[in-house]
Amino acid sequence: MEFLSEYLTYLSDEYLSLLHYMYEHILISFTVIILSVCFSVPLAVYMTKMKNNKIKALIFNIANIFQTIPTLALLAIMIPILGIGFTPAVVALLLYALLPLLRNTYAGMESVNPEIIEAAKGMGFGTFQRLFKIELPVAFPYVMSGIRVTAVYIISWTTLAALIGAGGLGDLVLAGIGYNDKFMIFTGTILAIVIAVLLDLVFGRVEKIVKRA
Repeated sequence: MEFLSEYLTYLSDEYLSLLHYMYEHILISFTVIILSVCFSVPLAVYMTKMKNNKIKALIFNIANIFQTIPTLALLAIMIPILGIGFTPAVVALLLYALLPLLRNTYAGMESVNPEIIEAAKGMGFGTFQRLFKIELPVAFPYVMSGIRVTAVYIISWTTLAALIGAGGLGDLVLAGIGYNDKFMIFTGTILAIVIAVLLDLVFGRVEKIVKRA
């Protein structure tokens, strides 16, 4: 009970700074998620229309290489290129976010039955009509799966962005390690988990609503 009482006192005293850490964490994470969706989904759709398999393989291999670089190393690489702070953190995390979205969207687009595409052509559907009325709706569950996986990863990895001065809940965890403060470490970790779980629930809800529409 004493531990709980002390922890509640800590939350009461520090809630303003905790809200600031959360704001920084959400700002970095959401910026990366939005940019990665805006870049990866159209690229994957375009790749399904490409005839040159070597270029497709090259794009996947480049995205795969970024995925294999340890997160801390990639963040460190950004320091001599872009300095420290928000921008290098967003760029590094964006490179990590490419592969899951690319693969899922590509797989979704490839899952569309070619006979349905041919039937749509026979009915006079143009390229964009087929894309928005047939292909993207069929691929939507795959795309959403990629977005949900990427979002959880990014919120987790954003904790490391504190190492290059980007702020967020990683700052709270690092400060807790420095001061040997279990409340700071515990709170930073739990808040990152809560944000990831809530965002996944929101995306899951959005997916169900769109499917029913």
